[in-house]
Amino acid sequence: MTLVSISLATAVTLGSFLQAGEPLPATSTLHSQTIENQHVADADTGERVRIAAGALMLHYDKATGLWDNKGWWNGANALTTLAMATKVSHSGVDPQVFRNTFVKAQLRFPGFLNEFYDDEGWWALGWIEAYDATADASYLTAAKRIFTDMTGGWDEICGGGIWWKKDRHYKNAIANELFLAVAARLGLHTKGAERTKYRSWALREWRWFQASGMINQDDLINDGLTSACRNNARNTWSYNQGVILGGLASLSQLTGDKSMLKTALTIADAATTHLVDKDGILHDKTEPHCSPDAVQFKGIFVRNLLPLELSSPKQRTTQFVQTNADAIWKTARTPANGFACSWNGPPNEDGPGASSSALDAFVVSALLTAHQDGSIAKTR
Repeated sequence: MTLVSISLATAVTLGSFLQAGEPLPATSTLHSQTIENQHVADADTGERVRIAAGALMLHYDKATGLWDNKGWWNGANALTTLAMATKVSHSGVDPQVFRNTFVKAQLRFPGFLNEFYDDEGWWALGWIEAYDATADASYLTAAKRIFTDMTGGWDEICGGGIWWKKDRHYKNAIANELFLAVAARLGLHTKGAERTKYRSWALREWRWFQASGMINQDDLINDGLTSACRNNARNTWSYNQGVILGGLASLSQLTGDKSMLKTALTIADAATTHLVDKDGILHDKTEPHCSPDAVQFKGIFVRNLLPLELSSPKQRTTQFVQTNADAIWKTARTPANGFACSWNGPPNEDGPGASSSALDAFVVSALLTAHQDGSIAKTR
């Protein structure tokens, strides 16, 4: 299968949002006039990516560089999945969206720095992905500066690790997983002394995280640590099982240590065993009631399966992704191409976070399919 055949009579041109020089129409108007015309009975993986990317961009606010002017960290994840979507031929993603967000979003938080270290990590990963999609060095420079700020969150309380917020009251999994992932990715994007620095930070983080107790007896990662530096037994969110996979895949590539892939596969297998229903569909415990944060989680998990699968292929991973992508397309999608946070439906319009999460699944499905048959058309 190739990913280049798109036969939609009416298509959203994402770049038109940025190039026309006109304010965006109201979402509801665009939704009824444009996306509904894209509804088709079935679609190959490339068409799914194009349609979901178009649906996500209907929520884009050109003036702020964010999606519906909500969800700072959610915006970073929307940016990330759109950047990954550029690897799918004819995805319809215009790189101008990255430049617009780079300029406009900083009006809210200059340098993409705020009080949350995990927010900073999401933006760093987003700009690394945008750099991979465009070769615009300013994006990679931004990611490096963000990471430098993140290092200020490290101290020796609980033996190491970074804090969730700059008020230093909680050490949790996601901030530290992101710290690992950003360090490892930057190591792969640099040479010499810079690479050595990022490699050192990534290894330091992984050694601490592995010994922290946040990985429980089921090989799942709980939310964080208590004030006594013990696993707090809070929810095992899907995204906490995901970011670590991408981080370890990158760190394994950076160091040549294959044992990290074995650990990542163990966590991935635990998640796809314990966090799924009888049909193999991924869920978080709060569904179908998803908070503005939780609506984003599952897409992040699936996104991070991609580097792990490319590093250590397992047919069951590809099948898991395809099963979930098919469920989203067939049971969680409205006639107007809105997406529900619950991937086995019923169909609902749950906003940009749900669209971004669905797009993650479609992009990874497309890229794994393309990897299998050698038809990936655009990668950097």
